[in-house]
Amino acid sequence: MKTMKSKIAVALMAAGLSFSAAAADITVAYDADPVSLDPHEQLSGGTLQLSHMVFDPLVRFTQEMDFEPRLATSWERIDNQTVRFNLREGVTFHSGNPFSADDVVWTFDRLKSSPDFKGIFTPIVDIKKVDEHTVDVVTDGTYPLVENVMTYVFPMDSKFYSGETEDGRDKSELKKNGSTYASTHLSGTGPYVVDEREQGVVVEFDRNENYWDKDSVGNVDNITLRPIKEDATRVAALLSGDVDMIAPVSPNDYRRIDRSDNLQLVTMPGTRVITFQMNQSVVDEFKDPRVRQAVAYAVNNEGIAQKIMKGAATPASQQSPVGYAGYNADLAPRYDLAKAKKLMEEAGYPDGFSVTMIAPNNRYVNDEKIAQAVSAMMAKIGIKVDLQTMPKAQYWPEFDKCEAGMQMIGWHPDTEDSANFTEFLTMTRNADTGKGQYNCGHYSNSEVDKLVLDANSETDLEKRNAMLQKVEKILYDDAAFLPLHWQDPSWAAKNNVNIKPIVNGMNFPYFGDLVVE
Repeated sequence: MKTMKSKIAVALMAAGLSFSAAAADITVAYDADPVSLDPHEQLSGGTLQLSHMVFDPLVRFTQEMDFEPRLATSWERIDNQTVRFNLREGVTFHSGNPFSADDVVWTFDRLKSSPDFKGIFTPIVDIKKVDEHTVDVVTDGTYPLVENVMTYVFPMDSKFYSGETEDGRDKSELKKNGSTYASTHLSGTGPYVVDEREQGVVVEFDRNENYWDKDSVGNVDNITLRPIKEDATRVAALLSGDVDMIAPVSPNDYRRIDRSDNLQLVTMPGTRVITFQMNQSVVDEFKDPRVRQAVAYAVNNEGIAQKIMKGAATPASQQSPVGYAGYNADLAPRYDLAKAKKLMEEAGYPDGFSVTMIAPNNRYVNDEKIAQAVSAMMAKIGIKVDLQTMPKAQYWPEFDKCEAGMQMIGWHPDTEDSANFTEFLTMTRNADTGKGQYNCGHYSNSEVDKLVLDANSETDLEKRNAMLQKVEKILYDDAAFLPLHWQDPSWAAKNNVNIKPIVNGMNFPYFGDLVVE
């Protein structure tokens, strides 16, 4: 296979920048590598993990879910529609270009054109430059989640990504699942530079010696990321010493890690909901809520959480987990095979029907096994499933087509807020606003749409919570989608790799702060 050397690394060396001898080198095995180097191409966990390594957000969450200043040093509300952010001075991009307010404005304009990200930024009307290191974030009315959204602004090097390539292509071009300049070239402000990348084989990260965060205790100079799809193979690589850290860890392998004196296992309660969407645009039967309800009653998600996930997941009846604004305590998992069969009869499908289903086999913990279990459970009410699973890199382009009858998707709310689940997964699809971007079930309910939009301008938290809880009740009654469980994030590493301080419930490890003893 051909290896692609990052041109930014060559540019750094040409500019006289060098890397010091490694204080510590580690090899990390994930279940898959990032599908692109463009931080705006795909809204996914892999992209955000990469972004936290090679870029910096304006603000980031701590493990306690507080806000921590990064490229923004402080912020204050000027009026109901404006929050002013003061930017960090003395920061340079990997290219050597200085970071300024111009880069934040340029990045925001690009984000608003991203099919995946623009839905998050709908409430943000504009980001205006005040001076070289100050910007005003202007919202459409009063919006209570400005800081949450700013955790997804990773300023790009506007000078580096402007102009044309040698073959006349726009360097700022943004194309989903396409080959662009930004998908293969990087210049961020983050703690690491991509030195080498071979898709599906390896990504080499070298420490950015000019990184602005001199207070960071991180001492890892080189990270080698190797994608290993199979759970057992990943664990075997850690046990043999071939890699220093792995993620995720299959629940089947927890005991193998615990039995080792040289390894540590770290897990956290999860907020990523795993679901199946029922595509009403290609399966007429799914237009009948009784059929969708029958599927919900036929699938024993408590059994899946116990037997397949080995207890490393919480059965879900809704999108919002406990602790989120929209969590509705009145909703519970509803496995009842007899009732499922009765609903199928009432809907006029006593003998069932056939449906296609797609799922990844290396994106979520035990995703392929979960899909197989759901298929078998649906067969008990006469729904014959043609299941196809595939690696993540092939799965997302297929998902985006919205052509399968049922499609698996997991979602961790980008703003750590209940509304985000609905904005992307169950609001009416709208290409202009980005709402419903991942709603391949083609569910549409005007009351749900209005409730979420109203909630996003409501500052009375009690009223806002009630709105979002009502949304969950409507989705539950409509069986708008098939909820399975909230997945617990998990990591394992050698004992000298101090991963506990850098991991979090969002599953975006802050590798820049990693200490290896």
